[in-house]
Amino acid sequence: MILEVTVNGELYQKQVEPRITLLEFLRQTLHLTGTKEGCGLGDCGTCIVLVDGKPVNSCLMLAIDTKGHQITTIEGLSKEGDLDPVQEGFIEKGAVQCGFCTPAMILSTKALLAENPDAEEDVIKQALSGILCRCGSYKKIIEAIESVKK
Repeated sequence: MILEVTVNGELYQKQVEPRITLLEFLRQTLHLTGTKEGCGLGDCGTCIVLVDGKPVNSCLMLAIDTKGHQITTIEGLSKEGDLDPVQEGFIEKGAVQCGFCTPAMILSTKALLAENPDAEEDVIKQALSGILCRCGSYKKIIEAIESVKK
């Protein structure tokens, strides 16, 4: 099947197998490896990308189901070599340890703050509750998000 989808602002038309997941499409076809595969079951959240601005576990979504949608991966956040403020906040607050969950955390934060720029800590925690950080950096992640709220 031919998939026509916009990823990080660029329109792609690619031949895909109907059974390939969005995660596999991003990593193997487009070579956007910032999206990580953790459990492959939707439990750990490390594969989160934004579909039309909303966080989605890319391991659970078929690539073909994204036809006509806008996908944003971690690679799509920086503009002209400048990091997004959320990315900068994570770096400044030391919220990046191994980095495996970081793309999902940052993308989920982007979606949350776009909808609720003054989100309280309990709302932030709820928005990130589906993402497992094996390093246990949650305190620094919350600090990073608090530092970039508008």
